[in-house]
Amino acid sequence: MATKKAGSGKPGGKAASQIPDAALRFLEYYYPIHYKAGIGVEDALRGGQLGRHQVAMLWLIHSEGKGGREMNRKAIERSLETWFEISGAAITKALRAMAQPPLELVRLVEDPKSGREKIVILTPKGEAHMKKMIAGGEAYVQRIIDHMSDEEIERGLHFFKRISEIVEGFRQD
Repeated sequence: MATKKAGSGKPGGKAASQIPDAALRFLEYYYPIHYKAGIGVEDALRGGQLGRHQVAMLWLIHSEGKGGREMNRKAIERSLETWFEISGAAITKALRAMAQPPLELVRLVEDPKSGREKIVILTPKGEAHMKKMIAGGEAYVQRIIDHMSDEEIERGLHFFKRISEIVEGFRQD
């Protein structure tokens, strides 16, 4: 847990920013980034085949799952419930659709620790789809960064990394 410096009111002892209206200015950029650029990236990842929730499930498995290939269904549900207004039943329905033809991207297997719980595992077709999905997202982001200098790219990467670290810290508070 971060410590507070006396009088600063901020975790980590940082003094308030001297940049006028910094939080408001960040907020003003948030929606265009989230809804224009973010949705563009998401659409590129969807590739015209999957729904937003399904892409989020596959990305979770890729980024947080065991070996980037498998993840407990309940862990998927916990993450998605914090990102979307989605029920457990809707998650099950989306996973089942990805497990059946024509997609066949995942297998649902019984968790050996609990007969009621499932583990979601990418199939070889699912792994190939993930590679294609990532390539589509990368191509979209490349179109954005083609308009940036190397310094802007490095600053942007640092900025996104710091935001991720800070927000992850919120979960632990």
